[in-house]
Amino acid sequence: MQDAPFLIAGAGIGGLTTALALGRAGYPCLVIEQRTQIEDVGAGLQLSPNASRILIDLGLEPILTRFAATPERLQIQEGASGETLSSMTLGATMMQRFGAPYWSIHRADLQTTLLDAVRGLGNVRLIFGRKVSTIVKNDDAGVVVTCSSATQSEDVACRALIGADGLWSNVADLIGTKTSPEFLGYQAWRGLVPIKHWPAHLPTTESRLWLGPKAHIVHYPIRRGGAINIVAVTSDTDNRPGWAHPGEREKILTRFREWAPDVKAALAAVPEWSVWSLFDRRERTQWGDKSVTLLGDAAHPVLPFLAQGAALAIEDAATLAQEIAKSPDHPAEAFRRYEMQRRPRATKIQDAARANGQAYHMRWPLSVARNLVLRRSDLSKRYDWIYSFKNNEN
Repeated sequence: MQDAPFLIAGAGIGGLTTALALGRAGYPCLVIEQRTQIEDVGAGLQLSPNASRILIDLGLEPILTRFAATPERLQIQEGASGETLSSMTLGATMMQRFGAPYWSIHRADLQTTLLDAVRGLGNVRLIFGRKVSTIVKNDDAGVVVTCSSATQSEDVACRALIGADGLWSNVADLIGTKTSPEFLGYQAWRGLVPIKHWPAHLPTTESRLWLGPKAHIVHYPIRRGGAINIVAVTSDTDNRPGWAHPGEREKILTRFREWAPDVKAALAAVPEWSVWSLFDRRERTQWGDKSVTLLGDAAHPVLPFLAQGAALAIEDAATLAQEIAKSPDHPAEAFRRYEMQRRPRATKIQDAARANGQAYHMRWPLSVARNLVLRRSDLSKRYDWIYSFKNNEN
C-alpha cells in the first residue's frame, strides 16, 4: 500500500500538525474528523518554546504572530492574600534562552491556522462528519478501516492509521482494551474578556496564576493582546463532560468571594462562562499495534496544570513525521520507534501535571510548605527540561 495515504483520525491540534508535517514532507494524507466542522470553542492555550519552535519550523510564524500574544511574565500569587509567591520572565527571555517564543493563543485561532495550512497542501484531503468505526485489516503492509458517518460507511485502504482522536479515542478502543476516562472531581470554568472590559488596574501583558484551597485561577492575554483568557478550576463533584456547558455567573463569583480583590475583579469582568469537567486516563499499556499508532490525548492525556497538553501533541507530530521519513515504506517500524521515544517524556509530563494539580489546590497547613517552596524556587530552571525539548532529545 505504498501509494495509499496515511489516515489520520482527528482534526484537532495533534492531527492537523501531523498532517501538515507529513504533507509538507511529500506524503499523502487523509484526515477524517467526527465533527461536521471546526467550531470556535475551547479555551486559550499556552505554547511554550518546545511547541512554538515546531510550529515555526512548519512555516506558521507569520500567521500565528497575528493571533498570539507574548506574555512578559508569569506571576504566581496566593489567592486570598494576593501575595506574590514566585515569578518567571517570559517574553524576550524565553527567546534568548530557548530560541523560540512563549506564546498564548486561543485554541480556535491555532486550529484554524493549522486547518488553513493543511488545506493549502495538494496531497492532504480532509473529510468531516466521519470516524473510524472498525479496523478490518491491520498488518505490516497497511491498514483497511471502515469510516462511518450518520448515514453511510465505506472501507478505506491506507498505508497506516494514526489515532489523534482525543481523550475518548475510538481508535485506541479498537486496538486495545476499552476503558473509560476517569472523572477527577475538577470543574474548569473558562471565560474571555475583551481588553476594553478588563479591569484597568490588572495586568494585560502578564500570565498570572492564583492558588488557593481546592481551587486555582489562571489568566493571560490572547488574540495579540486584544482579550484576556481566564480559567478557574475548582474541586467539584458535578460531572459535565464536553466543552460548552453554560456556567452560572453567581455560582463562580460566590465560590471565590473570600479571595483577593484582584481575583474578584477579574472574575466579575467575564461576560459569560462555560464549564467542563476534567477527566484523566492512566498510562495506556498499548500505544499502537502493527500499522496503527496513537498521538496526543489519545495516547497520553495531560491535565491542564502544566500547560503542556497541546504542546505534547505538537511534539508527537514532529517526532512521528521524523521517524516516518526514516522508513516511509515501513510505517510499523517507524511507529514503534516513535512510541519508544515519546512514552518516557509523555509519562513524565503527565505525572508532573498531576502533581501540580494537587499542589495548586492544597489547603492549610500543606499550603504553607508549598508557598515556601515556591518563594525559594527558580521557575525557569524548574521547567528547563520541558521548554528545551527538540526532536530526538528526550
